[in-house]
Amino acid sequence: MESYRERLWPAPWISLIAALAIPASLLTFAPISVVLGGIVGTVLALGVVGVAVASAPLITVSDGMLRAGAARVPLSLVEDSEVARGDDARLERGQRLDARAHLVLRPDIAPVLRVTLIDPDDPVPYWLLSTRRPEALAAAIAAGTETAKLPS
Repeated sequence: MESYRERLWPAPWISLIAALAIPASLLTFAPISVVLGGIVGTVLALGVVGVAVASAPLITVSDGMLRAGAARVPLSLVEDSEVARGDDARLERGQRLDARAHLVLRPDIAPVLRVTLIDPDDPVPYWLLSTRRPEALAAAIAAGTETAKLPS
């Protein structure tokens, strides 16, 4: 059963920035053909938006697993999770960041959730995940962790 699901879609302003390829291409191709410049710019802008949407990572908590992007970890190996917003989130992404941590970060999503792991065979001490709903993700992980640690 899936208790949490979030796709980290790119922010709408990414489309506006990608659209700047159109006037840049118009200027570049103006000596050759303005129509060609418009076509090239439109294709570039749509390509950038398409790649941003297609590469949006998915975070789920289901069936005793936490999945973030292509990575997954059993909830039985999760020790705890900690929400960080504002300056704390900035510090988690920067000065407090451990180089061994697994990161699923989006620059346009400010809050992060730090998920501490207790796997002795894994050198990754924690996962740092961008999320728009860090409290909901933390609650889903906590509920799943309690369920995963119950004796069968």
